Amino acid sequence: MWIRRCKITEFVKTESAGNDFVLFDRTSSGRKPVRWKNLVPAICSRRRGVGADGVLVLEKEKAMNFRMRIFNPDGSEVEMCGNGARCCALYYFKKTGKNKLKFQTGAGAMQAEQGRGASIRLLMPNPAGMHLDMVVNLGDTEISGSFINTGVPHFVVETDSVDSIDVIDIGRKIRHNSEFAPGGTNANFVSITGKSSLRVRTYERGVEDETLACGTGVVASAVVQALRKKVTPPVTVLTEGGSFMKVYFGTGEDADLISRVYNVKLEGKAREVFRGTLKLSKIKTSS
Repeated sequence: MWIRRCKITEFVKTESAGNDFVLFDRTSSGRKPVRWKNLVPAICSRRRGVGADGVLVLEKEKAMNFRMRIFNPDGSEVEMCGNGARCCALYYFKKTGKNKLKFQTGAGAMQAEQGRGASIRLLMPNPAGMHLDMVVNLGDTEISGSFINTGVPHFVVETDSVDSIDVIDIGRKIRHNSEFAPGGTNANFVSITGKSSLRVRTYERGVEDETLACGTGVVASAVVQALRKKVTPPVTVLTEGGSFMKVYFGTGEDADLISRVYNVKLEGKAREVFRGTLKLSKIKTSS
């Protein structure tokens, strides 16, 4: 159907590590609600829209700089996106001239600060729901990996070579596996490249494909491999898009620790690609 609105809306196209987003700033008061679920698939379409791995929406939030909402290309809203969060931070820094901020997400409050150049360092919530070295039945085979929630759910599989993995086929089977029902999970395939370095490829739910990078997936992979004593933090991660991200965190086994992993920070570059406007009356959706 055609969206019957004539509102012209400004947007910013951003990317971090090859993970690209269309960002809308709706922090000004008096904005009417938007049915993002209907609009996002058309906006993210690579052939008929702007094209993106997701849509970022900044809204007003009391006692914080803003609230970040993140939508997948299928229109579903998720709690958190590491690369998207850094893109939002970069936008806010450029808009205000500030170099630190605090904002709300579906996964909790987060902080970000401007690093050197275009680098953004993001302080993330402590991981939860860790289940190391579990076996998942994929029907025709079994696969061993570890589950962790770093704002959104991730399953991390170690392999000798990420290039030899059919990320889309195996990733899709993991993503839809009954073990992770009903919400599903992202799937990460990890190779160890050094005592503090990894290479990661990720299949993302909602995108339903491999992406060039996934910030929460990078954090999940680094934390899991550190807990398995395979790497030592801080961990440098090379993504499929050729970009590097660095993950800082502490680990411990003390009984009074709320989480075995704490003070988690994700650092990497983000950039603004271009700005434009959308006339919502021209956006065609599939329903």
